[in-house]
Amino acid sequence: MSGVTFHSGENVPLEMHKVRIVQKLNLIAVEERQKAIAEAGNNTFLLRNRDVYLDMLTDSGVNAMSDKQLAAMMIADDSYAGSETYYRLEAKIEEIFGTKIFFPAHQGRACENILSKAFIKEGDVIPMNYHFTTTKSHIMLNGGRVEELFTDEAIKITSDNPFKGNMDIDKLLACIKENGPDRIPFVRMEAGTNLIGGQPFSLENYRQISKICKEYGIMLVLDASLLADNLYFMKVREDECKDMSIRQITREISDLTDIIYFSARKLGCARGGGICTNNAEAAEKMKELVPLYEGFLTYGGMSVREMEAITIGLDETMDINMINQGPLFIEYMVEQLEKKGVPVVTPAGGLGCHIDAMAFVDHIAQDQYPAGALAAAIYIASGVRGMERGTMSEQRNEDGSEQLSNMELVRLALPRRVFTMSQVKYAVDRIVWLYENRKLIEGLTFVEEPKILRFFFGRLAPVSNWQEKLVAKFREDFGDSL
Repeated sequence: MSGVTFHSGENVPLEMHKVRIVQKLNLIAVEERQKAIAEAGNNTFLLRNRDVYLDMLTDSGVNAMSDKQLAAMMIADDSYAGSETYYRLEAKIEEIFGTKIFFPAHQGRACENILSKAFIKEGDVIPMNYHFTTTKSHIMLNGGRVEELFTDEAIKITSDNPFKGNMDIDKLLACIKENGPDRIPFVRMEAGTNLIGGQPFSLENYRQISKICKEYGIMLVLDASLLADNLYFMKVREDECKDMSIRQITREISDLTDIIYFSARKLGCARGGGICTNNAEAAEKMKELVPLYEGFLTYGGMSVREMEAITIGLDETMDINMINQGPLFIEYMVEQLEKKGVPVVTPAGGLGCHIDAMAFVDHIAQDQYPAGALAAAIYIASGVRGMERGTMSEQRNEDGSEQLSNMELVRLALPRRVFTMSQVKYAVDRIVWLYENRKLIEGLTFVEEPKILRFFFGRLAPVSNWQEKLVAKFREDFGDSL
């Protein structure tokens, strides 16, 4: 389904669930929000959740669980080794993906660590449709480098291309020719490319990549963390997938892949992750690393209760009326902002609504972190916590210069089955107000800058007193309202 058309003519997504447990939220005054973001070093990651109204930082580990998932957690087998919980999860993964070997890990980046240590050597090249922050760091720490082979359409903010996450086939062939297949341990594809707006790849593109990998004897590795969104987009946007079930699409993707890994904080709506394969030789290279870095092979650093929840969550991911909830609400938010002239990434992707900071605050130089500044401004104006996905999320070049990002985005994630329509409309309203007053926003500069993954815990300061001016304008326009 694509939502329901109201009598007014507006198409509105419907929640395909009912609320049975609630969690209290706080909406603190705008002055308190300014103080909170200052104490957090203008880094939304460092905000205390008690000071956040709508937490749109991420959908990782914060999607709502179903009643069946919560019930399943009560039957978990706590055995250190040989837990029945593990075998239930293993069987479900084999049922869905057709893979007979499964290594549990505590989350997606743990899988990346194992894959990198098992397969990457100094000087290796990893082609991918787009990098993710932790993926790139693990590859670089193990002596490899990332080669991004995205299509030209991928980094266009405004587009009608339904599959901006596709890999450029000609670039892949050129990369293999230039480096040689022996220097490419695997090609990595990311479902629902995180850093460019949650954009999917097509089944046809994936088939072409798989065929090339097989021809050259290169493994194809899939980051399936955002697979649920990608499955939904394949189903509704790709003609040949419209008559396929979600399970059929999933199995075809899996059959084309050598290794699948995922964060269950996204895929499965719980907290954990894992690596799936039918490649026995590759599995042997990874096997000894699981107990070394994670835990024994039948729990891999995960709580068995979470493993029971993942088993049910993966099964529920095969339901179109579950996996459509994120994309439909994101599409609604994108359309509402677009109507008001706010620059957003189109077409709407998965994971969240992505605002184009480069256009929103086009007066801020890229080395003053426009996406980071906009994320801080959105929090002050609304209490909504989003995430910077731009130059702050890169790391400096070896000579100390900035690695300017291809895009400067603020991601407003919409965790599945968490927010109501009125909350989405509130966020839209405050962002529209901020856009009308965007010239008040100025840049940021680092005062504490870690060398690796600085966006997680680096601290920044405003380049001027622009935040005080923003608070004053808020009070002028909204009076005593929060």
